[in-house]
Amino acid sequence: MSDLALGFLSFPVLLVLIFLRAPIGLAMLLCGIGGLWLATDGTTVFMARLKSETYSTFSNYSLSIIPLFLLMGQFATHSGMSQALFRAAGAFLGHRKGGMAMAAVGACAGFGAICGSSLATAATMSKVALPELRRSGYAGGFATATLAAGGTLGILIPPSVILVIYAILTEQNIAKLFAAAIIPGVLAALGYMLTIAIYVRLYPDQAGTQDKLPMTDRLQALLPVWPVVVVFGLVVGGIYNGWFTPTEGAAVGAAGTGLIALFSGKLGWRTLRDSLTETATGTGMIFFIVLGAAFYNGFLALTQVPQELSAWVAGQGFSPMMIMVMILIFYLVLGCLMDSLSMILLTVPIFWPVISGLDFGMTPEQLAIWFGILVLIVVEVGLITPPVGMNLFIINSMDRTTKITATYKAVMFFVGSDVIRVVILLMFPVVTLLLI
Repeated sequence: MSDLALGFLSFPVLLVLIFLRAPIGLAMLLCGIGGLWLATDGTTVFMARLKSETYSTFSNYSLSIIPLFLLMGQFATHSGMSQALFRAAGAFLGHRKGGMAMAAVGACAGFGAICGSSLATAATMSKVALPELRRSGYAGGFATATLAAGGTLGILIPPSVILVIYAILTEQNIAKLFAAAIIPGVLAALGYMLTIAIYVRLYPDQAGTQDKLPMTDRLQALLPVWPVVVVFGLVVGGIYNGWFTPTEGAAVGAAGTGLIALFSGKLGWRTLRDSLTETATGTGMIFFIVLGAAFYNGFLALTQVPQELSAWVAGQGFSPMMIMVMILIFYLVLGCLMDSLSMILLTVPIFWPVISGLDFGMTPEQLAIWFGILVLIVVEVGLITPPVGMNLFIINSMDRTTKITATYKAVMFFVGSDVIRVVILLMFPVVTLLLI
């Protein structure tokens, strides 16, 4: 069997391992190791690769940003910032039809600015917002769908762990990727709020309202939110303006959220221990996936699969935009089955050579940033696309009284909003590239 055939054969093997519920990192590691063994016909290259790949992967300085951002998110979760964000947004929007759902989306956007994880944002905000939405008369399916969609903002609005990984894979500037994600992130939040406004007019019995609060109470509700604004402005603004590197910015963010949690009285020894333990667990999981992807992508590079695929696509005569659309549809489908980190690590080394060889009228840096934001958005849409969107199951596990089918029905409105946003960003790249 040729090396190329061996490389293509590894894809169904990998999918079978994933469907058998093998951890994605382990599945990629096994396919990479097995493929290298068969392709090189012995242990010499494999053993040398085992030593060099492990060291070269984890000696990458940029990876140190990941545990710092995860720790920042843990401190933010335990400091009560999620509750403060939801109360502040609810004070201004709760009296409007669908206002509490809009407040939940706004709170998800704010929490995503200091968390960087979609699943963590969805899970954390659900604990805070879901009981309030139900008490305010919101139907279960509408409430869970809103929080599932809002949770996707956690990975798009910077800082984002996935954008860091993408920057490493494509050798791009992390600060510019963070800047490029801001406008699409704001558009996502506004699009979800508009979706809520349309939904509650089509189904007025699905949402309730709260009494309008006096202006003094609204302003008072804003006071606990200032730490979020300060941390976000300091981290993202500092990185963008060159005050410090992304890794230094992550350290500043982790220290800042830790101090806020400490002075708010929410950070005791037990909370600190839990935050460090969860950060270590999350970091270990991500790093293991990164290692598995490094071995698997090294094997694919040896078999020339990315190069051959790129040459085949270029020879088919498809327009660049058609190729981009086909890749995004592939990501949308795969996003229903895999988590975003695994998908980025697995597919970007294959698809990026294809995209980089096409002429979209941009510089290589602009193309890489535009493609990265599009991929990130479509991957996150997969997390809320029925029937197997991961965010949907996380949210519904917190509300056992709501049927998953009710969540499916309501979430399709948010998926429609996402599709419109992807079309806008696809047709008008300047929207993404405006701030870089």
